[in-house]
Amino acid sequence: MNLFSLEFLILLTVLFILYYVVPKKFQWVCLLAASIIFYAFSGVEHLIFIGITSFTTYMAGILMSKQVCQFQIAKKADGITKEQRKTLKKVMVRRKRIILIATLLINFGILAYFKYWQTIYNGLIRVLNPEQGAISLGILLPLGISFYTFQAVGYLIDQYNGAYEAEKNYFKYLLFVSFFPQMIQGPINRFPQMERQFFQSHGFDWEGIKRALFLILFGLMKKYAIANLLVDAISVILDAPTKDMPGSVIVAGILMYSAQQYADFSGGIDLVMGIAGLFGIQMMPNFRQPYFAVSLADFWRRWHITLGAWMKDYVFYPFALTKPMQRVGKWGMNHLGKHVGRVLPACVGNILVFFIVGIWHGAQSHFILWGLYNGIVIAMAELLAPVFVRWKEALRVRENAKWYHIFCVVRTFLIVNIGWYFDRIVNFDDCMLCFKNTITHFGLAQFVPRMSSLMSDVLSVKVLPVILLAIVLVFIYSYLSERGIDVFALLSRKSIVLRWGVYYTMLVLIQFSMSYATSSEAFMYAVF
Repeated sequence: MNLFSLEFLILLTVLFILYYVVPKKFQWVCLLAASIIFYAFSGVEHLIFIGITSFTTYMAGILMSKQVCQFQIAKKADGITKEQRKTLKKVMVRRKRIILIATLLINFGILAYFKYWQTIYNGLIRVLNPEQGAISLGILLPLGISFYTFQAVGYLIDQYNGAYEAEKNYFKYLLFVSFFPQMIQGPINRFPQMERQFFQSHGFDWEGIKRALFLILFGLMKKYAIANLLVDAISVILDAPTKDMPGSVIVAGILMYSAQQYADFSGGIDLVMGIAGLFGIQMMPNFRQPYFAVSLADFWRRWHITLGAWMKDYVFYPFALTKPMQRVGKWGMNHLGKHVGRVLPACVGNILVFFIVGIWHGAQSHFILWGLYNGIVIAMAELLAPVFVRWKEALRVRENAKWYHIFCVVRTFLIVNIGWYFDRIVNFDDCMLCFKNTITHFGLAQFVPRMSSLMSDVLSVKVLPVILLAIVLVFIYSYLSERGIDVFALLSRKSIVLRWGVYYTMLVLIQFSMSYATSSEAFMYAVF
């Protein structure tokens, strides 16, 4: 079942009615039932795997909590010595670590099998028998496996660290793991924030529902009027670039991909946030105007926020604060200077995080290169920060100057789009060819005739105004949000003519796009 199907609309309608009719203490049961039904439509057999993940992490949390309780009781026993308390604590920590590692191996093992075994298997085939082509093993990725695995593992690590009490009710925990709006592409929520909302009473809030409907409409416009309309045009340019393709056309393809990816992912997040909002549930924000970022690090703090926060809390800090990394920092201070020594562990940690994020996207080499590109650029920016400060002082650049802020935004946009070459162009040779033509064969004079030839069959002249108008609306929304303005509240205060004019404009763009789009309705991040 996908978010655009008639089945989903029926499920959502029935759930909405039941949710506000049943006694409030049973509202969470309605959400759980709907989540299980939604997931079952993706493949009943996939319920096994989300069941394994939810049950193993739930039981691990209970067992860890039990170990802590036993330790607390034992250390208060009469006659126990200080040394015995230390021994008991070591035993507790060791047992918790065994539970943690075993549960991590189970869940990341399942994730790795579905995401990477097909690629690994065919890689072995190419080594052992180069003449044999790739073989399909028929492995279908369970819906949302990356997102619910990361979410459950976050809860598991929090239990290991004693961040909060373990949930005693398995079915309440299962709702946290399987909540249906987040299944498609996140966000990766945290248990404390969701627990408070799932199990409190929610009355019928018409203002909140109107805001949720606006968010759904805005997300649908992004998905249909931008992302779906650009897919084929991007494929024509970047799937099989030729040696004579001008760099200007390649850049246009990358810019279209930049718009498509943002509209697809953020539009999907708007959609699922809006759906959750219909029931009074506010999931964790996942986007904050990323194309207004002033550095690559700032961009990744704004794009897929929950994945970045997950990596920071559960990979970056645990790695950067290890004793080996602290020794690396001390070595850097002694040999390379105070600044390098201070930031070196963080730089290595950033490269590791983005390497993992690249692998998370897929085992293909272009994703790994894309991850390393981002990690290395951010690391180099940290290492060279004093140099940049001296340059700004020498050039008398005021950091609060408006022109400098715009410069930083444009610079970051260019750096991000260089990274999209690695992300979108699967074949390494094709990627290098595109870089080469962008630099040495830009061919601006050839842009119009070549684009006209390529786009004649995939991008109608009638469609271009739709895409451009939708992009303008997204830009206005993002600009106002960047200035701290609540766009929905602002629009609600305007005249009924203007307000409904905006709503109907988005509806018309969506309807028009449905008639002309030829691409799949699936979300890009659903395959991750």
